[in-house]
Amino acid sequence: MIPQDFIQTLLNRVDIVDVIDKRVPLKKAGANYQACCPFHNEKSPSFTVSPTKQFYHCFGCGAHGTAIGFMMEYAGLNYVDAIKALADQAGMQVPESAVVNPVRAQQTASLVDVMRQAEQYYRQQLKASPEAIAYLKRRGLTGEIAARFGLGYAPDGWQNLQVVFPHYADPVLHEAGLVVVNDAGQRYDRFRERIMFPIVNQKGDVIGFGGRVLDKGEPKYLNSPETPLFQKGSELYGLFQARRAIRDAGKVIIVEGYMDVVALAQHGVGYAVATLGTATTGIHIQKLLRHTEELVFCFDGDSAGQRAAWRALEHSLSMLTDSSRLGFLFLPDGHDPDSYIREFGQDGFEALLTQAVMPLSAYLFKQIAQQYDLTVDEGKSAFLKALQPLIAQVQAPNLALMLRKRAAELAQIDMADLATIWQLKAYRKPAVTLARASRPAPTSISRKLLRMALFQPALLLQLTNELLSQNDADTQTLRLLVEIMHSNPQLSTTSLIEQAKNLPNADVVEQCAAEMMDWDADLDILPDFELALAQLQNTYRQQRLQTLAQKSLRDLSAAEKLELQQLR
Repeated sequence: MIPQDFIQTLLNRVDIVDVIDKRVPLKKAGANYQACCPFHNEKSPSFTVSPTKQFYHCFGCGAHGTAIGFMMEYAGLNYVDAIKALADQAGMQVPESAVVNPVRAQQTASLVDVMRQAEQYYRQQLKASPEAIAYLKRRGLTGEIAARFGLGYAPDGWQNLQVVFPHYADPVLHEAGLVVVNDAGQRYDRFRERIMFPIVNQKGDVIGFGGRVLDKGEPKYLNSPETPLFQKGSELYGLFQARRAIRDAGKVIIVEGYMDVVALAQHGVGYAVATLGTATTGIHIQKLLRHTEELVFCFDGDSAGQRAAWRALEHSLSMLTDSSRLGFLFLPDGHDPDSYIREFGQDGFEALLTQAVMPLSAYLFKQIAQQYDLTVDEGKSAFLKALQPLIAQVQAPNLALMLRKRAAELAQIDMADLATIWQLKAYRKPAVTLARASRPAPTSISRKLLRMALFQPALLLQLTNELLSQNDADTQTLRLLVEIMHSNPQLSTTSLIEQAKNLPNADVVEQCAAEMMDWDADLDILPDFELALAQLQNTYRQQRLQTLAQKSLRDLSAAEKLELQQLR
């Protein structure tokens, strides 16, 4: 692990404008610099770089980050290599020493290290196994694509990893999911006689494995268990390798298997990812929508594929925006993405993408409508009842309106009647709705404080958890940033944003950073901060007063009685 203080020093020393301008020519635009975004196709520049805040943001596709993030996205580097490239540019030597604190960082570093060693071992074993190489060749894969995805082989045998890890009883091997401990306390390798697919996170670190049997055997695929590094509901196979191709294509294909991703990439379709033995989750959708606005779920046409598609639809509804496009592609009987592209090639597969993708809205109505008889009133009533909770999840205002209109058309009623049935607000003409929608929503105190904290991180040290008691995303993010600052009070805006990218609400930080992109470097935010802080303190006092006043005087301690008197 690279020490955080080195990363902060590096970010303070490099100039993001120089880093980006060498690769993407920038033009001055007021206090900032602009260019056409290198991560998606556009004709007018929406990619903005701030020299004072040292981060970039694309208002078109949402790409956002520091100089480290840019090197990862643009050059396809992993986290460590991006830091090393910037350090070389700045004439700095990257320290190899591990982080001393905190303990959790040490444990994570240990897990990352053992996964890296295991991956190297599996790759060596693949080169030494004619049987495994022959299997991959039969599947149409070249050595180049195997190297790109880091494919390996776990040979037959119970304790082969003992060659790599002489301390085979080390608990970290079990914690990493590489070794199984049975009820009798015996230890053995989890993966045996399988092609190994490393699962890589956004930093390029191996966090898990998927293993496939060579021929027949059960289970066909065996995945790493959940570990401190690996949560399968949050990760996608192949996303690290596909990032650039997704940007170039303007879309991403979500498939079900490791081999589907690798086979598609082998034949020129490099913008595919796979879920990891689980249904598509909301976190998956959210993560992918940061890379592109068009998602295509590609499943087999059988009943299992239909079930997977419906689960994906259910988890997507609340994530949709008015600019996102989600669709479903069901392959012909007997085909999966791997077999289809091997038979018909890139042109045939992409032709199918162009011709046969069913938009999410069409799939939604098709699946619900086929369950009811829409020629009778009872069927229409049941149809609307089934649709209501699904469409209610859609937060994108324009899309929600179009879905309600389509529901009304299929049920042969007008929008006013639908509003009555679904207990919606009174239906108004679009012009009135648009006029109301154009009014900006009031900004919460937490959102204001978040912007100011990113602009001047030291202000976070004045906030306390008792003042940040709400559970909304903005306040939760503030609490996490306060913790980060207390552990390292000297963090700059750039370093804080870099650390915040791994937070659960990283998207909130990105939004706030974009919102203050145009703030002048010498802007005096202290009066606004003090006002927001006073409002928070006043809210806390009122809540505390209400809590104490509800208690009987007999139940109050002496300190609480004094506090109550002071509050009153």
